[in-house]
Amino acid sequence: MTAITTERDTQRRLGSMAAYPVLASTKVLAGTLVVLTAAGYAQGGAVATTLKAVGMAQETADNTAGASGDIKVTVRRDGWFHFFNSAAGDLLTIADISASCYIVDNQTVAKTDGTGTRSVAGKVRDVDATGVWIEFV
Repeated sequence: MTAITTERDTQRRLGSMAAYPVLASTKVLAGTLVVLTAAGYAQGGAVATTLKAVGMAQETADNTAGASGDIKVTVRRDGWFHFFNSAAGDLLTIADISASCYIVDNQTVAKTDGTGTRSVAGKVRDVDATGVWIEFV
């Protein structure tokens, strides 16, 4: 495509919500961390290096009896989201604010990439007694 020399009416979407096709035989639960697989299908957060965190599930999407893409899950990505903190050497503290955190499962984030086994969840925005506030980036 070549550069234009006149004005253009560019379409846009508000980036706060999106819907993604759900992986076959998968249930994504409301309020959980949602990732996209390498093939582009949504599932709950899990330990893997090929996942891309996209937000928090707005509602439960049950595709346990379906093929990949049969249904979509609505995901919210704007703002800060509260997930559980990992434990021991992977526990996030206020010293980790603005650092990346990593996916342990669909409700837990950790300080490290688990020796190269975990994908990035997002940026740590706050840490409190009940968990970690993250922002999806």
